[in-house]
Amino acid sequence: MRRLGSETLVIATHNAGKLKEIGALLAPYGLQCISAGSLGLPEPAETGTTFVENALIKARASAEASGLPALADDSGLCVAALGGRPGVYTADWAERQWFEGPAGRDWYMAMGKVEGLLAEQGPDVDRSGYFACVLAIAWPDGDSAVYEGRVNGTLTWPPRGALGFGYDPVFVPLGATQTFAEIDPEEKHRISHRADAFAKLVAEQFGG
Repeated sequence: MRRLGSETLVIATHNAGKLKEIGALLAPYGLQCISAGSLGLPEPAETGTTFVENALIKARASAEASGLPALADDSGLCVAALGGRPGVYTADWAERQWFEGPAGRDWYMAMGKVEGLLAEQGPDVDRSGYFACVLAIAWPDGDSAVYEGRVNGTLTWPPRGALGFGYDPVFVPLGATQTFAEIDPEEKHRISHRADAFAKLVAEQFGG
């Protein structure tokens, strides 16, 4: 099992917020994190059909282009009664079409699509689902490692809370009564799918 040393790690993102979040999680382990965006690296097409495939596509592209180890993540919502959808298309479901108004992501529209498809199946539909997060590390020589995290829950309607983003207002984690958008952000980060994946990464990469 290959481990990261005290070195520079490319975070395969052009999102400053994601760089800050991941950088803070990895700072205690002596890693300096820089973003693919700051290096001017292109964003590869996410052509995979699973979270693992897309995370590896992004991590490998950054590692090959930079000559440094790279970390990428891919995450989304999987709903049991919808055959695991929206899955890797979680963000796509929020993309407005040209005839739907200004470009950009409309998460209320995306939540409505999920609810509409569930409602079509009747009042007794299985409303269980989970958020998944895959973290992939890739090295320039082709080595890679993958860590998968998950948080199970149920879908509720109407949306509740203003603290989260994406599908958070309709997702109630197992054992809770509040949605992810109603839970204190620190508590959400402690129990989230991303936290689960990071715990596995840290245990393997930096554990005893």
